[in-house]
Amino acid sequence: MTRSFKSLWGRFLFQGRGILPTWRLLFVMIALSILLLVGSFSGLSWTFIFIANAFILALSLFDVLAIPKKQQLQFKRVIPNEMERGISYQVHIEITNHSGYEMNYCIIDDVPQSFIKKFPLYGKVQRDSNMVTSYQTIAPVRGDYKLQNLSIRYKSKLGLWEKQATIPLEDDVKVIPDLTETKQYLESAQQFLLHEGIKIRKQKSGVGEFSKIRSYVVGDDPRKINWRQTAKQQEVMTNEYEPEHGKHITLLIDCGRMMGAELKQGNRLERSIESAITVAAAALKNGDYVSVLAFSKTVKVFVPAGKGMTHLQTILHSIYNLEVDASESNYAAVLQYLQTVQKKRSFLLLFSDIATFLYEESSLSFLLRLRKRHMFLMIGIEDDILRNKVREEPLNVQTAMMKSIAQQQVLQKKQGRIKWERQGLQMIEAREEALAATAVSYYIDYINRGLL
Repeated sequence: MTRSFKSLWGRFLFQGRGILPTWRLLFVMIALSILLLVGSFSGLSWTFIFIANAFILALSLFDVLAIPKKQQLQFKRVIPNEMERGISYQVHIEITNHSGYEMNYCIIDDVPQSFIKKFPLYGKVQRDSNMVTSYQTIAPVRGDYKLQNLSIRYKSKLGLWEKQATIPLEDDVKVIPDLTETKQYLESAQQFLLHEGIKIRKQKSGVGEFSKIRSYVVGDDPRKINWRQTAKQQEVMTNEYEPEHGKHITLLIDCGRMMGAELKQGNRLERSIESAITVAAAALKNGDYVSVLAFSKTVKVFVPAGKGMTHLQTILHSIYNLEVDASESNYAAVLQYLQTVQKKRSFLLLFSDIATFLYEESSLSFLLRLRKRHMFLMIGIEDDILRNKVREEPLNVQTAMMKSIAQQQVLQKKQGRIKWERQGLQMIEAREEALAATAVSYYIDYINRGLL
């Protein structure tokens, strides 16, 4: 393929700039050629043939002159700087036509290939006016993206020729994790957990910091009645306690090879990041300190402990672009690093794959040392395929063998969990859609029971 042919082919693929014939012009030329060819057999004069071709040529030239110039057009893209993964967003393109001619346009935006979109966009802009066209897009993969150009083809009302141009419009887009569950929790913690089928556990009686004195209601603990205030107010008053604030929560996110297993929506790492952000929001809202450590073979990200809802943005912008590594996770090295950076007693919540973690015998000694100072909980995502195989009816020999192997794997995992839990290291698995709710529920339970 020669260079000139590549350039011509690139123009038809919305590349570069130039003037291209439309299908309407080709149809007119083919129809005219057929009519003149038929007329030549019936004695049509050459003068008429030349006049007809000159008329088409003049019409084509007038059509080119009626197309607005590039300098008379202005374009502006309005796109959010941050987009949540898997959420549909609307992108607006503002078009201003300063010429005295109306135009029909066809637009293809320079969005990344991983984005879900529908192009091209068609429309019409009147003379000396502006309009806004828009399209929906979904970003399924987290990370940083750059939009550089806007490709457009535009033509006049006749539409015999069309111009194409590449407009430089640079925008930076940051695709962050889906924060739907985090927003639901911040709106109503109890409603969020009830929606997931889990209730916030009641606080242990007499544990926590004194909050306020209020009127006694049916169901309150009589041991909390404040008799001094009751005598003054001539009304039964009771003390109200709330969990102690200022506790340290450390979220550990595994980015190893096994966290790349695909789920119904995204993979294990995607779900773990979104659940970790929800737990961080719950802890920060409760007045606790939250630190985050993401790792695989080595430590990838460490966010020191911070307090307040503004710290949630620090955590989000530090872990939003985490990716799954091809290597196995080195739990022993990470836990050893954790001992050096986390001196205060804290609640260690590890998001990882339990099946992989159970075979890491080398990390058991580090965990036992951490267990003397910290509370440890590991949470993983339940394998839906394994669960379905266990529940499957053995209709034939093949399904019976697959069910027995699945049951054996479940039994081995259960035995491994029992061995670790005897050392005081608790491990749980949750369904994909209930991972965030389960993690938040256990955090609230630990806080309410005063285990920290």
